[in-house]
Amino acid sequence: MKKFLIKIRTFLKFFILILISVFLIIGTIAIIYKPIYSVYIDGNFVGYCEDKGKLQSRISEYMEKGDENIDNTNLAYISIDNLPTYKMCLLKRGITTNDDEIFQMVKETGVPYYKYFAILDDDDEVIYVSQFKTARNILKQLKKKDSENFDDLSILEKYESELKNFSSEEDAISKLYVKKKEKKSAPNVNNISISNVKVSTSFNLSSSKPSLGISLIRPVNGSISSRFGSISSVRSGIHTGLDIAAPGGTSIKSASDGVVVFAGYKGSFGKMVAIAHGNNVLTYYGHCSRLYVSKGQKISQGSTIAAVGSTGNSTGCHLHFEIRVNGVAYNPQKYIY
Repeated sequence: MKKFLIKIRTFLKFFILILISVFLIIGTIAIIYKPIYSVYIDGNFVGYCEDKGKLQSRISEYMEKGDENIDNTNLAYISIDNLPTYKMCLLKRGITTNDDEIFQMVKETGVPYYKYFAILDDDDEVIYVSQFKTARNILKQLKKKDSENFDDLSILEKYESELKNFSSEEDAISKLYVKKKEKKSAPNVNNISISNVKVSTSFNLSSSKPSLGISLIRPVNGSISSRFGSISSVRSGIHTGLDIAAPGGTSIKSASDGVVVFAGYKGSFGKMVAIAHGNNVLTYYGHCSRLYVSKGQKISQGSTIAAVGSTGNSTGCHLHFEIRVNGVAYNPQKYIY
């Protein structure tokens, strides 16, 4: 028992000596050395910083907001391809950090990107403006002036490193406006008489049901609020599609397999998706609140492509749905609903 107690005491003394030694070593290191970060850009050592979080926050704020040396009027963000990497190390106290110098190195590699808006006429960029509300006002004015090309106009959000020359509203309207050609009234279309109404030859109002060569499903469930071929004071002509009333935000499905040929803001249609299905068949989905697809995207029948809204020339939340074959509008009720 006595020998056991002697061993315990010896072990405790040895353990205490080890602890004291460890504390002395740690204390010596803490006095002489301090943790610091070595900084690398694109694999090359560029200096030291004491607080990597502070330096990275400074860089992130610059990427988001820029500084006084950059025109921030339309700045969207600053792109920096090679952000710094950090390695923690212990160095002798007194080592000089160079956070400001590193920050300047990072700034020199940044490329500013600016946000602006293009007005497209039949997919050709014609006018550039700095604000969406300016582009929207231009389209509103062209609608009031009954410009011939109104339905071919759309707005595209752009991000580029160089700004275009912006047009004033007055100059944009003058450049885009196309005087409407006089149309002779057509009292008879496919043996259906419609008096005192200008009728486009791109309507098919016959009672027959041409074969589309594809199967269609309902893009949204709801009640029909305006039928194909109807006349209303809110339109300049005959209704080319079918309006289905549904709550805002309701999912809109693709009526068939196809490829998105347009997704954006399209004149009186508001936010619109157009899908090509083959056999020269297109379907239009207008007045959406949100678009979930982009041009060129392949779509399966039943895929969610957008959400019901009331954008463009609309008096309430609904889907404007069209079927077009070789550019001619057909009554969707002959195929669905």
